[in-house]
Amino acid sequence: MYNFSDMVSNYAKLAVEIGVNIQKGQTLVINSPIESAEFVRLVAQHAYDMGAKNVHVEWNDEKLALIKYMSAPDEAFKEFPMWKANGLEEMAKGGAAFLSIYAQDPELLKDVDPERISTAAKTRSQALKAYRDYIMASRVSWSVISIPTAGWAGKVFAGMPEDDAIAKLWDSIFKIVRIDREDPVAEWKKHLENLGEKVEFLNGKKFKKLHFKSSVTDLCVELPKGHVWAGGGEFNPDGVYFVANMPTEEIFTMPLKTGVNGHVKSTKPLNYGGNLIDDFSLTFRDGKIVDFAASKGYEILKKLIETDEGSCYLGEVALVPYDSPISNMDTVFFNTLFDENASCHLAFGMAYPTCIEGGDSMSEEELENAGANKSLVHEDFMIGSSDMDISGETESGEIVAIFKNGNWAF
Repeated sequence: MYNFSDMVSNYAKLAVEIGVNIQKGQTLVINSPIESAEFVRLVAQHAYDMGAKNVHVEWNDEKLALIKYMSAPDEAFKEFPMWKANGLEEMAKGGAAFLSIYAQDPELLKDVDPERISTAAKTRSQALKAYRDYIMASRVSWSVISIPTAGWAGKVFAGMPEDDAIAKLWDSIFKIVRIDREDPVAEWKKHLENLGEKVEFLNGKKFKKLHFKSSVTDLCVELPKGHVWAGGGEFNPDGVYFVANMPTEEIFTMPLKTGVNGHVKSTKPLNYGGNLIDDFSLTFRDGKIVDFAASKGYEILKKLIETDEGSCYLGEVALVPYDSPISNMDTVFFNTLFDENASCHLAFGMAYPTCIEGGDSMSEEELENAGANKSLVHEDFMIGSSDMDISGETESGEIVAIFKNGNWAF
């Protein structure tokens, strides 16, 4: 039986040491729900122990957000405090590292007008664009983790007493992020090496297109010339290695914006800003979504797709084996950070500039000319299954099996 306090402290240390890899004299910015205050204090202590100059925390309160959605006038969702946006941009410009704790109640906003949610999301994305550019291009070290909150745990383990649900979710997280191992840091380094081998193989093939085929999906995804597969961790411009997602099981790249054709069906619910979108399907023609359906959250999905000109195109294609630590738990976490690392997935919207050669130094126009999608949003959705086959076609016409029955074929 493990010591809970030690496990939580080790998790906080892992987020600082492996996640953002804080450097001496660096500022750490933490975005966190107020329920996570005790954990944030542990993160701050570890950051200072490793030489951080300052730890700045941006708190968010879901219940207060819900009050605003239900009670504020419409014009309130068309404004964003620019002092906050400018502050984040300034800290990014100064080389700060950014850690986000993502633990939303998946159905917090289920009774809120979808128009309000869409307007607020678009307003926020527009205001934070300069800051998000630093994140998307990995010009700063950043990482996303999750810890249990009552709302999230109650959805994952419905019907269970609140304290028991939170304890069970903690136990799942400890296993998923390898905190239950004797030497979590060593385990993570080994895991990242394994992902690196997959990245090397895929980059060596320089595929022209991928074909996803299952009982519910038949999708062809062209890849732009010079595309780059990534996975595990990456380096910021100062040569500091960081891990953007903990957990991470994916290998990903960008699709050619206009090169996606066919249809795809979701295999897990999508938690989008406190609303669930489930059992949805999409049809693509020349990269664009031309038809869609959803048994739950149709209006939310519609608003997401219609956010801007690029939100109806894809910005990411990611490969995750069905036989992975999270998938093997046979649990839907209603949390994209966890569910996307249990399933192959795609993403609506913005492409990562780092997924094409030289992309981190390209202008927006150059990225678009290279085939990258541009949008205010980047939202992953899950498509993996036990019967998913994926093949790649090289420039020479060679067909290579990448996935067979949901898992790596090599």
